[in-house]
Amino acid sequence: MNFYACIIGSEILNGRRIDKHFEFLKNELQKYGHELFASFVIKDDENLIRKTYNFIKDDADGVMFSFGGIGATPDDLTRAVAAEVFTAKELQRHKKFEQDILERFGKDAYPHRIYMADLPQNAELLFNPINNMSGFSLQDRYFFTPGFPEMSHPMLRAVIEKFFSKSVKKHRLTLFAKTSENTLIDIMQEVPKDIELSSLPMLRDKKASVEISLCSTDKIYVEKYFHLFEDFLKKQNIEYELI
Repeated sequence: MNFYACIIGSEILNGRRIDKHFEFLKNELQKYGHELFASFVIKDDENLIRKTYNFIKDDADGVMFSFGGIGATPDDLTRAVAAEVFTAKELQRHKKFEQDILERFGKDAYPHRIYMADLPQNAELLFNPINNMSGFSLQDRYFFTPGFPEMSHPMLRAVIEKFFSKSVKKHRLTLFAKTSENTLIDIMQEVPKDIELSSLPMLRDKKASVEISLCSTDKIYVEKYFHLFEDFLKKQNIEYELI
């Protein structure tokens, strides 16, 4: 699966708030051998949210974790855009969520808070352990939570454990070589596309160096191509160390 984070909040982009969602989601997925495919931090802009959601929807293997914009203020656009993109239907009052809002706020649920219960049709609630003001999900693939980390993180911790806890073991081999990455490009081109290749050039002691890393779910497979780099470096008498 391709895991996406969509972090909605102008306050993050203009520096009024510091994002805490990316690091949390990255670490939570890593517990089960998963990693993020892409992460977006975007403004509270209806058209931009729509374009981002459509982009993710077009990925047949996409799973999205969306943060922010599900409240009842004018800048909370997520619920309506999610309904449009993922269901092509109008928002519908979710009876269980409506009851939760009424139980918590009573007459103060009106005139505004009650609109939080207007969700995309066929939405499932995500339990909020802080105040029971739920997030929601669609198709067990698209998950929408508040912008508050204290609320969204417990929700998604439960989601990931429930739906994506099948562990995927990966094998990564990494070396640091005292040469430029250009020296190793011919070897890099021999690595198959289904092996994750990372080449990170750097300066160490003011000299060109490079970190090469290969990753795959097949240990023998990744070792085979990693040895190509080791053999080349040995033949060229280039210093390297395993990391």
